[in-house]
Amino acid sequence: MSTYLQKGTIPRKRHTIFRKEDGSLFREQVMGTKGFSGIQSILYHHNPPTQFYKSAIYAERKVDYEEQGALRPRHFFTDQAAKEPCDAVMGREYVLGNDDILIGVVSPSEKMNYFYRNSDGDELLFVHRGSGKIETTFGTLHYQSGDYIVIPIGTIYRVVPNESESKFLIVETNSWITTPKRYRNEFGQLLEHSPFCERDIKGPEQLETFTEKGEFEVRTKSRNYLHLHYYAHHPFDVVGWDGYLYPWIFNIADFEPITGRIHMPPPIHQTFEGHNFVICSFVPRLYDYHPEAIPAPYFHSNIDSDEVLYYVEGNFMSRKGVKEESITLHPSGIPHGPHPGKAEDSIGKKETLELAVMIDTFNPLKVVKKAQTFEDENYQYSWVEK
Repeated sequence: MSTYLQKGTIPRKRHTIFRKEDGSLFREQVMGTKGFSGIQSILYHHNPPTQFYKSAIYAERKVDYEEQGALRPRHFFTDQAAKEPCDAVMGREYVLGNDDILIGVVSPSEKMNYFYRNSDGDELLFVHRGSGKIETTFGTLHYQSGDYIVIPIGTIYRVVPNESESKFLIVETNSWITTPKRYRNEFGQLLEHSPFCERDIKGPEQLETFTEKGEFEVRTKSRNYLHLHYYAHHPFDVVGWDGYLYPWIFNIADFEPITGRIHMPPPIHQTFEGHNFVICSFVPRLYDYHPEAIPAPYFHSNIDSDEVLYYVEGNFMSRKGVKEESITLHPSGIPHGPHPGKAEDSIGKKETLELAVMIDTFNPLKVVKKAQTFEDENYQYSWVEK
């Protein structure tokens, strides 16, 4: 994000003396990206953030992918994935991935009894159902259905759901997640033609400082493993911070769709970008208004990108057989488009009420072996007219 925020108490000048009531120094931490040339924030801790007293390997976090098979469209019923009691990290069921990105789902029913940070890249949590709060080093954010929660690399957090029935779409990256470059000016401000603006974005609401002592477990994802770090102080011991790097929320209902007289291409739905991928929002919108328009998308070839759709709600006008919580993969190398009859059916329609999240990757995705247990094997043949 390019918007400056300040929370809590900070000194007037950075890198200067800032003392507690007992005369000791607050511990200043610069947290930034791309060395010292990316966005950053400066945090002031009661304790040094380096002060863990024990470390260990917790578990391997390497994803087991299937062997390369025939190139074909894929469809996964994620509502059939395991739904045992779990939290928002350890319960993640991965479906697709490559060296740039991991895509999965989780239905958290329990509060995390530990803290977590992804030290490989940014994370995005899309809230399909449920509400609750994300407690972070930067403060607390309350979430609801439809929220995209962007969590920067290295942020310590935990998820506290309100309901036992929650569902998240998870995107883990090895890079960053930000707003599309073409919607920002040279200063980073979102432009007038952007489908959303800074008013739609919500940062941490309040900073609560914890000074309690004890044993606090932080699980750190890095290098295909979860590592354990134990601290004798609460990790949310920040008394103040300021800068441009922090977790934030954007709700899909605040995405203002771009429409036209004839069918518009998928980039008009773009909401986020990262290294070798983009994320788009398909929201309720008016259809094309040329008198002879065909609202359904035309057949198109994915020359150099894989297309993933996560179906949230509504009637998906170009597809048959998908439902809420479905994930489809249309790989690069072969064309895809509307199911038989869908183009004709769309003529004369005035609007769609569909809601979906699309992820396009510019390197091929691989299917996680475990996802085969909830795959629709007949999807690849659903374009064959009887």
